[in-house]
Amino acid sequence: MAKTWPGMTTEAPGGAIMAATEMEHITSEPASLQPVDPYEAPAVHTAAPPARVPLFQTRERRWWATALTSTVLISALGVGFLYIDDSSNQASIRSLTTQNESLTGRNLILQNQLDKTQANLTATLGELAQTKADLEHPHLVISNAPIKIKDRTWYLAGSVPDTFTLHLQATSTGQMSVSILTLEQWAKAVQCITSGAGSANYCMHYSGAVMSWLSVTSVKYDFHLAEGCADYVTVFTAASAVTVTPNISVTYNPASKATGVCA
Repeated sequence: MAKTWPGMTTEAPGGAIMAATEMEHITSEPASLQPVDPYEAPAVHTAAPPARVPLFQTRERRWWATALTSTVLISALGVGFLYIDDSSNQASIRSLTTQNESLTGRNLILQNQLDKTQANLTATLGELAQTKADLEHPHLVISNAPIKIKDRTWYLAGSVPDTFTLHLQATSTGQMSVSILTLEQWAKAVQCITSGAGSANYCMHYSGAVMSWLSVTSVKYDFHLAEGCADYVTVFTAASAVTVTPNISVTYNPASKATGVCA
């Protein structure tokens, strides 16, 4: 039997509360009273009601989930668009690169054509300049037929034209002598021959001369003193029979003033 104290309340099993009305005790020995341990009722475990999450927190979590899902979707779409855009850009870059290479190749071809055109133009300008010079200074051959000198009494003579540069050139099968004379020297040489002072081979070169090439088989010289003077003669002689092959030409090149013995 449970022991109670006055004014003490106890909780019966099942949750009922009982009040003690009198003190009850059991006496075993009249000489002493032993305190009795208070009654302890067994603990009653009741299930706690489930905690309720506030409605605001639930909505907030749903909103965050929706926002996160939307963000993921938007990001995925953005990545997709970026990929498509990047692919398009790569294709555009490849196309532009191909076009650039094509233009570079065409530019090289055009540059080569331009270089050839410039080279042709330069050559044409050179030819035009030469043609202009030829028109301004025509070049003419005045003697090129082979001529035979039989002996020392024979001579070949020709005048040097005024306003021209004389290109004296000739070869022979044997030794020959060539001189350029003034008209005065020519007259003395003829007088020397007619007077019997000497042969033509001697008188045409030793009666006076502007310049001479004696006992040679070829001669080549440009004579400029007749460019402003009509007073010169060329003479060919030989000590024995030879054949002379001349290649005498002149270039029109009038001097701005008198030249040679005419000055």
